[in-house]
Amino acid sequence: MTEDARREDSDGIITITFTRDRKLNAVTRPMLEMLVEAGQDLADDDRHRVLLITAEGRYFTSGVDISTMDPDMGKGTDGVFRGSNMRRQYRGRALHDFFDFLESVEKPVVLAAQGSCLGVGIELASSCDFRLAAEGAKFALPEISNLGVLPGSGGISRLTRIVGPAWAKWIAMACQTIDAEQALAIGLVQAVYPAAEFADRVRAFCEQLASFPREAVGLAKLAIDAAHHGDRRTARDVDRIAQTLLLTGSEYREKIDAFLARPPR
Repeated sequence: MTEDARREDSDGIITITFTRDRKLNAVTRPMLEMLVEAGQDLADDDRHRVLLITAEGRYFTSGVDISTMDPDMGKGTDGVFRGSNMRRQYRGRALHDFFDFLESVEKPVVLAAQGSCLGVGIELASSCDFRLAAEGAKFALPEISNLGVLPGSGGISRLTRIVGPAWAKWIAMACQTIDAEQALAIGLVQAVYPAAEFADRVRAFCEQLASFPREAVGLAKLAIDAAHHGDRRTARDVDRIAQTLLLTGSEYREKIDAFLARPPR
């Protein structure tokens, strides 16, 4: 457990809220560990239908908390780094794997940015199915300008896939900040809500998702991703197989029975 984030489970929704406003919600290892555990619970327990990731305070996140990293990782007693690249790659690989997991889990993952979303925040957002923003939120990838490195956990490839190469270069290469309305226009987020209504609108959206037939939602995610990443024939095959599974499943039968039982209008 960590004091820097809070978990709540209700109505089929796992909500992870970053609460480290004093440090602009800079992400620490315990915060990531809470996210990983929540993701695993989402995948393993059918009572959980949706994962919502949000925050309190001025920022959704200002990025990874660099002060929690060991600057001497891999350094020998003579001051020479040995194996440090491998260790850094391993750490980056862990985040890669988690973001890949969020993309592949057959349940919806929602990120709700009430404030500025920087660095790893965009990388996390890009691995989620739905990205919602409050008016006034801003988005940026300052890694090149601030640290001289690239977003290290798949951020470039995911962002490019979502917004296209021109806008990916604007955000990641030119390190330009965009506001919520720009993010909506280029497809980085799917909805922008007034700040005063944000929490309620996000909750209502997640409750609606949680109310939908679980298997249909999961297979829709699978089929959409197959259409986006694969060739046309494979995508059509996934469509047909998914539909066959749903037509022979209990959720479809229950929906049909309920529809037929409705009184005529």
